[in-house]
This record gives sequence, C-alpha cells and structure tokens, in this order.
Amino acid sequence: MTLKLHNFFRSSTSTRLRAALNLKGLDYEYIPYVLRKGETRTPEYLARNPQGLVPTLEREDGTVMTQSLAIIEWLDETHPEPPLLPQGADGRARVRALAYMMACEIHPLNNLRVLFRLGDQFGADEAAQKEWFTHWVTLTFDALETALAASPETGRFCHGDTPGLADICLYAQVWNNRRFDIATETWPTIARIYDALHRLPAFENAAPPNQPDAS
Repeated sequence: MTLKLHNFFRSSTSTRLRAALNLKGLDYEYIPYVLRKGETRTPEYLARNPQGLVPTLEREDGTVMTQSLAIIEWLDETHPEPPLLPQGADGRARVRALAYMMACEIHPLNNLRVLFRLGDQFGADEAAQKEWFTHWVTLTFDALETALAASPETGRFCHGDTPGLADICLYAQVWNNRRFDIATETWPTIARIYDALHRLPAFENAAPPNQPDAS
C-alpha cells in the first residue's frame, strides 16, 4: 500500500501520525508544507482537506483521510500489529482518556492558528502567547502526571510496557512544549515515559528535528 503523508515537521498532530506509521512499519511518501506561508490554504490542498490542516493521509486508491486520531485508529484497525490500544474495554477507555487529555484539552488551545488569532484579535505578543500556551499545558499535564503516577496500569509507558495511542500523543505534545521552553522534568512520570519513548527508533524517527523539512 502506497501512502502519502501531507504534513509539517513541527506539527504535533503530524508527529503523532509519523510515530504511528513507524510503529506499524508502514512506509510513506513525506510531503512537507510550511504552515506560516499558507501552503495548506491553497485551492489544491483545500480540495484534499477542506480544513486546511495537517496531517492528511492519502492512499493509492485516492482515498483521503484527515484528523490524526481518526487516522491512527484506522491504522490500528487495518494493520493490527502491533496494537496501539489494549484488548480490554476498560484498558481501551483508559488509553483513550489519557490521549484525549492531550489531543482535546491541550492541542486545540495551543494550535498555531489559535496563537495567531490571539495576536491578531487581542494583540497578544510572543510573551503573552507563551503564557497562554504554558497555562493550558500545565493545567492538563499536572492532572496527567497525577493520573499516570497513581495508576497500577502505568508501566514503562502510559499503559503497560508497550507504547500505544496515549504515548503517541504524549511524545508529540512534549516536543510541542519545547517550542515554549516548558521543562518536562516538572512532571517526573511524564518525563520518564517520554525518555523511554525517545529511545525507540519509531519515535525518534518521528521527532520534528529529524524530518527532511526541519529548520
């Protein structure tokens, strides 16, 4: 199966999907875009993804998929090994809850277009945008740290000793945090899991600095 990944090296949602594809051992054509230059707002790209967002995954039959979490679950259903969600319903609910804490509570408020809107509409300079970003990360990471540290289900990774959906979201968010100098060491369990993930080639190869369009 030939896959085309339309993405941006620093996008956390793109990092998630690169990690998932790597974990599944799937090759893909890397197609980069520069968000600040509006390259995802062209008629050609909007015909592919009307939201003008990354990532977008394009299959050889012309099928186009959007939204990183939806694509990752599709990957898990169509390429079940290694699984990114546990077998039991309780475990799957826990992993999804952890993943959604980052993907639904942090990311939408820290998205580049949101930061741009803060500047354009409310005059928020870089310092104010950093304060905004840090506030929402801290609010959720404090809760995430407590949840991970307190649960016997937490192992080497967020759920047990194999990486999955929650780890994919955690790894991508930590990289996003680095743009605003947010120290992961504030949350020792999160920091430990991130370090374990970064030692895996699937994650290291998905990291923003290791992409062909990194700058």
